[in-house]
Amino acid sequence: MTYPLIVGPFALVGAIAFAATARRPGLGMRLTASVITAVVLVVLTVIFDNAMIAAGLFTYPDALISGIRVGLAPIEDLSYPIVAAFAVPAVAELLRPPRRDPSSPTDTETDSAR
Repeated sequence: MTYPLIVGPFALVGAIAFAATARRPGLGMRLTASVITAVVLVVLTVIFDNAMIAAGLFTYPDALISGIRVGLAPIEDLSYPIVAAFAVPAVAELLRPPRRDPSSPTDTETDSAR
């Protein structure tokens, strides 16, 4: 199995999780945080993957990668931090209990009105 085929399902699940939270409050703030996180993670991934490959800690078989490289690291390596930067906050948002609308009456307010 090639690395792009491994990335596909991971990216698909991340995209579905992100799309499921698109209408929830705070999307702009989550999106901004995800973009900043993705940039930082990509920079760190490029630096450390290149250092580890140059040190001979691991290699990627040419037959299993796309052939596009950023330094010594295959471009596929950047997909994991990018997907994670968007998927992790989306999953956290999906696991969070729904927020109450402050303008809607609480249970005690509706009980006292009866």
